[in-house]
Amino acid sequence: MKKGLLLLMAMLVLLPSMMFAGGDKETAAPGDGKFKVAFIYIGLPGDLGWTYEQDQGRKMIEDQLGDKVETTYVENVPEGPDAARIIRQYAQKGYNMIFATSFGYMDPMVEVAAEFPDVYFEHCSGYKTSDNLATYFGRMYQARYLSGIVAGKAIGQGEAVGYVAAFPIPEVVRGINAFTIGLRKVNPTATVKVVWTNTWYDPVKEREAAVALLDSGVKLITQHQDTTEPQKAAQERGLVSIGYDSDMGSFVGDSVLVSPKWHWGSYFVKTVQDAMDGTWVSHSYWGGLKEGVVELSPFSSRVPQDVQDMVMAEKDNIVAGSWDVFWGTVKDQDGKVVVADGAKMADGDMLGMNFFVEGVAGNLGQ
Repeated sequence: MKKGLLLLMAMLVLLPSMMFAGGDKETAAPGDGKFKVAFIYIGLPGDLGWTYEQDQGRKMIEDQLGDKVETTYVENVPEGPDAARIIRQYAQKGYNMIFATSFGYMDPMVEVAAEFPDVYFEHCSGYKTSDNLATYFGRMYQARYLSGIVAGKAIGQGEAVGYVAAFPIPEVVRGINAFTIGLRKVNPTATVKVVWTNTWYDPVKEREAAVALLDSGVKLITQHQDTTEPQKAAQERGLVSIGYDSDMGSFVGDSVLVSPKWHWGSYFVKTVQDAMDGTWVSHSYWGGLKEGVVELSPFSSRVPQDVQDMVMAEKDNIVAGSWDVFWGTVKDQDGKVVVADGAKMADGDMLGMNFFVEGVAGNLGQ
């Protein structure tokens, strides 16, 4: 009994470090002369979505900067106050730069950055910065718009698309709206039905939401979560889908017409190199199609060439700066003009977007 009690006490002492190391892929100790970079992941690199693409960017750091750097990551870190403990442990272990890859890490990141002024902190999708804390994100709404054109051409006039939505936050609302604007550019009476799951990665819930939308009669599925389950559900019904995060067609098949996807590698490499060179300064980065941070996957063979050409022409306009998605006229669900003809929605308004555009069937938060 005493041996059992001693073993239990030892396990309790070790438990915090065991939990921290659960997804930690560290292979070299700080102090070996390498620039040490840590990543805090909301999910698993094998999710085939959001975390997968962040991890592809991490690997690009290693590929391009070679033996000058060492990267590590910890996966499945819940958003919220306890994330500060994980971030702090990396700073205490001597890491030079820490990336936190989800919005809910914002306040923990601010807290720890204040404690370690000599460490560089990069937070994805947040809005709080300091001398050693920067934010980074991408204009995914641009790629969403392009995918909406593909969707509008893939369904009949006036038919509905099902959108499996994550959380009712501006990032997701902005994506739904951009997709809808693209959809209705080529299919003016089409609608987008929204179902909220309040998840980023829950294959069961996301499949259930997709099935409910399919049962309601939608002709195409898209989503804002990190799984391929909505795409699989559509394929099983003999219908098509639009992916997200990564090239979901490579995992599901040609029923995925195209996927708006992330490409973080170039930003990660430059940011780490700047820190190593001593030229890094705090910033709020929001790159788009022009910078290559967001892009479209290759089209499915089911997408006609004339549709592909139309999408590429629209992309060229955005990249050239001659047009962007939320340039007027833009109307909300009730038909009220929110961006006047010829006006351009400011970045701050896009980042705080809290309304649906015409064509969206759904409510914020429901």
